[in-house]
Order: sequence, then C-alpha cells, then structure tokens
Amino acid sequence: MSIKSFTAKIFASRIRKKIDYWASHPHKTQEKVFQELIRKAKATKFGKEHNFDHIRTHQDFMQNVPVRDYEELKPYVDLMVKGQKDILWPGKPLYYAKTSGTTSGAKYIPLTKDSMPTHINAARNAILCYIEDTGNSKFVDGKMIFLQGSPELDEKNGVKLGRLSGIVAHYVPAYLQKNRMPSWETNCIEDWEDKVEAIVDETAKEDMSVISGIPSWVQMYFERLIDNTGKKVGEIFPNFNLFIYGGVNYEPYRSKFENLIGRKVDSIELYPASEGFFAFQDKQDEKGMLLQLDSGMFYEFIKADEFYEEAPKRLLLKDVEIGVNYVMIISSTAGLWAYNIGDTIQFTSDKPYRVIVSGRIKHFISAFGEHVIAKEVEQAMQEAVAATGAAISEFTVAPQINPDGDELPFHEWFVEFEQEPGDLNKFAEIIDRSLQKQNSYYLDLIEGSILQRLKVTRVPQNAFQNYMKSIGKLGGQNKLPRLSNDRKIADKLKEII
Repeated sequence: MSIKSFTAKIFASRIRKKIDYWASHPHKTQEKVFQELIRKAKATKFGKEHNFDHIRTHQDFMQNVPVRDYEELKPYVDLMVKGQKDILWPGKPLYYAKTSGTTSGAKYIPLTKDSMPTHINAARNAILCYIEDTGNSKFVDGKMIFLQGSPELDEKNGVKLGRLSGIVAHYVPAYLQKNRMPSWETNCIEDWEDKVEAIVDETAKEDMSVISGIPSWVQMYFERLIDNTGKKVGEIFPNFNLFIYGGVNYEPYRSKFENLIGRKVDSIELYPASEGFFAFQDKQDEKGMLLQLDSGMFYEFIKADEFYEEAPKRLLLKDVEIGVNYVMIISSTAGLWAYNIGDTIQFTSDKPYRVIVSGRIKHFISAFGEHVIAKEVEQAMQEAVAATGAAISEFTVAPQINPDGDELPFHEWFVEFEQEPGDLNKFAEIIDRSLQKQNSYYLDLIEGSILQRLKVTRVPQNAFQNYMKSIGKLGGQNKLPRLSNDRKIADKLKEII
C-alpha cells in the first residue's frame, strides 16, 4: 500500500466520524444552519427587505420569505451582476455559475466564499466515504478523469463566471493534480466531439482508475475508446474500478456500461447542482444519497402534488415521509432564499436522511391527469431491460394527444437501442404494466379507455446526440429531459428519424 493510499484511509475514517455526528443529529444540525444563515444575511438588501432582524423560527421565515424560482429572484441577481454588493449575501460572489435559463435566458447562480467550499468538500467526502465503506483506497494511485465543461472563465463586473464543472476544476487539490486528466489544454476545448477525441488520445495508454461524468457523455467517451483500440474499456484500463456520476439515473445505462467495460465496477452517485451540492451516495449497499445537512443549506419540502396549490405547506425534515414525492426548497450561503431548484426528490431513509432524485417538477407527463414522473419511467425501463436482455443508449417520453385516425391517445417512448429486444411488443408491454403498477392515475386512464397502451418508437444510433447537437447542448453538464408534457422534443426526433 502506498503512502497516499494509507493516508487516504486515515483521512476517510476521520471525515466519516464527523459526517456520522451531524447525520445522527439532523434537526439540531439544520436549526444551527438556519440560525447562522439568518444572522449572516441580516444586513443584506434581501435581509432588510424580508425582516431578517425579526426572524427567529421557521414560522417567522415562512411569513416573511415566499418560495421563489430563479425568475422571481432575478431582480436581486441582476443587481449583483451589475456589480452591487451585499444584495443576497454579504459582499460580492466569488463566481457565477452560468446555466441555461427558461423564460429569463441565461441564469447566473452565485457562488460565494462561504458556499464554494461546500461543493468541494462534498465531492471529496463522497470519495472518502467510499474508501471508509469498502476499504478500497488503491485507486488514488492511478489516473482519474473528470469529463466536465471548460475551465476557462469569463468575467462580469469583477466576478468570474462559467460552467460549474469548469469553476470546480480550479479547486482540484494539489495532491490530485498529477493524477488528474485530461490536460488543461484539452479541458478547454469547447466543441464536445473534438474534446472527446482529444481525451481519447490522451488517456488510451494511461492507467485510469477513476472515471467521472454524466453517464450519457461518459458512454460516448467509452464508445470512442473502443472504436480506437478495438478493446473493451476494462481491457484498456485494467485498474479502472470506480465510476462516479451525477445528473441522471445510472440504472438505465448500467447494462450498457457493463458491456462496454466488460465487467462490473463500483459506482458513486452524486447530487451536485449550480445551486449546491445536496447529497452523495455514502454506502454501497444502501439505497439513496446522504442529504448534506451541515453544508450551509437549510431545506424545506413541499409535496409535489400540492406544489401548484395557492398556499402549499412547507415542511421541515421532521415532517417528511419515506416514498413521497417532494419539491426541494433551499436557503443557502450562496444567498438563495426559499429557492425552488426545480427538482423533485423522495426519501429512502430517515435514519439517516437519504434521498433519490425522482425528477423535475416541470418534467412530467400529465396530458390527461396521469402525472407520470421520471422515477416511474426509469423504473419501468429498468424492468423491461432486465426482463428482455435489451440494452439501451438513451430514451425520452412524450404524449401523443392527437394520433391518426380513431386511435386513442398514448405515451410515445423514443428509444435508442444498443441491443434490441427479441420482441418489441413484449418490451412495451412490460413497461406499460410497470407504469400501471406504479401510477394509479395511469392505470385508471388505461382501464377507462382514455389512453391506449404506450408505443415504442425506435431511434437510430446517435439520434439523441444529433438532437442535442442541433440545440447546442452536446456534452458537458447538459442532459436530455427524460419526460416532456408536449411534443417539442418528439417532433424534432421525428425529423431526425
């Protein structure tokens, strides 16, 4: 065992003890975070306008601070971007994480001197918890690759801005710099396809032990490696045994990845976003990711099926139930207050609090009141793949409200197969049965002859990549929506098909 590997084990044990302490005192930890957030932001413009001087309890907070999304918080962010200080958080931000917006165009999510370390520490702690959980630390001696956005940053009124993954690249600790790949020059390539080719050239003969990124883009890297070498990824990198991912559910990709690699590898799921690093998988044999309660974020939760009511109830951790779909609301040291990040989550455990991401509050199908969510379609796809031996590269789902002729409406599943099932009808039937089992509204619509059984439309190889390229979102942190409540993506795919 190397010195680095030995030291990693000692450090992992120390960090795990700290995590176990706050995880075993969740409500005390969150109350402390809440009080500290209010205290630090009292003198800001937002704090003054929302009576922070008089906020003592969560009830006070709810009375003074309404739930907002980015568009509603944007007037404050605009002042910050213009160069003003002490707006949402004391001083000026260190960075803005620039992301794609909806109605407001580009979004500028502030990262402050208080919030930035929480992103770095959570990523580090995820790996340390894996070491403590498994005893495996030898991978720290091999090369590590992080497929991410360009680290080149722009500037607005003295504050640097860029993609979150590019900003984080500036914080890779010195002890990992020699192991980290690709090179800085390659990471700065903007065109994703050119970047992947350059990464393949740099890494094909290296001793890669850890690979990290969004599964769909790592898959593209793996396929290029195999095309260039004629070997499985596991043959190219015999010491590769840890895949770190976030952004999407890995399960629909797992069988494809194991085929590309040629064996099973351990994985760590992360839940990072520009707004905060919310959770990570801390145990290999436990479902869900450990919610980060001691990272400068105060959490509230609203039941997803009540979210669009006039005054939905804002719950604390102590009020949540396992298996219920919640919209997650955060307040943080980045100056985001009662902020709707747009994600829906479910708790898998409350001792400690672990979560899974179930979807996006705006990404669902409810053309007929069925409210089908991402978790349900991913579970259904997983069951169909397991039962038929199929392998998929990517998929998305949209409603077909006005089919031809006298057909009933249906859900249309666009699937890019790596390995097609022997019987496509059986494949679709398994998905449909699973959805009916998971979603009683969908079951009622099928039994009431409002909807007919879903249909699977085969998508040619690389069609999803071509779609993402056509809208300027190929690679990086960009993700294909799993669900749409309209036909915008579906119609584009039909054109490509």
